Amino acid sequence: MRQIILDTETTGLDPRQGHRLIEIACVEMENRRLTQRHLHLYVNPQREIDAGAQAVHGISLDFLADKPLFKQVAQDFLEFVAGAELVIHNAPFDLGFLNHELGLLGLPPLSQCCPSVIDTLKLAKELHPGKRNNLDALCERYGVDNTGRVLHGALLDSELLAEVYLAMTRGQNSLIIEDDIPANNNPDPAARQGRSPRQRPPLKVLAAQPEEIAAHDKVLAGIDKESKGACLWLQLERAAAETAAT
Repeated sequence: MRQIILDTETTGLDPRQGHRLIEIACVEMENRRLTQRHLHLYVNPQREIDAGAQAVHGISLDFLADKPLFKQVAQDFLEFVAGAELVIHNAPFDLGFLNHELGLLGLPPLSQCCPSVIDTLKLAKELHPGKRNNLDALCERYGVDNTGRVLHGALLDSELLAEVYLAMTRGQNSLIIEDDIPANNNPDPAARQGRSPRQRPPLKVLAAQPEEIAAHDKVLAGIDKESKGACLWLQLERAAAETAAT
């Protein structure tokens, strides 16, 4: 599966108030492996940047003065994301701006060229209800190094989000770990079909100590007493012992 981890920076919070995109970053992932391919675009918004937004991303209008307009890079962007599943943190925000920009050019929304979207903020809230789930908090929670993140930047945030997303969804991985792909090589699923899985060391089994067995039996006896002989675990142990004796 081809996925694009996407992030944007903008002049403000609401495209309906005339705010525009100023930065777009897309990081490509194939079959849950980063390919080292990315698209990074700065865009001249042709309007002022709100002070609050600039304090977050640090991008000035002077810096963007010689950058292309969105209409000049729209086709490059659409070609890069075409057919991919999008992975976005707080997807409604970024999609709102992207679809607004596309609409100004008379182009269809992203849903016409991208089959689906994963909102990692929604996913994080489901996994960690009641906790902080912004990108910095998720990096800390999943052990992703974000020490280089002083200001928000679309490319850095996309790269961090890719690591966070893989960590958040690692339960979906196969238990077979493939050999690492060289960083300068794009992964080719067809070329990897003949690879043998990396050998795992045998699992080490630790037997329970006598005092641990005694403590276990004591707990089960208490449960059996409170449940008036209905402790399922004890029933299963007795049945297993009877089966072994026959």
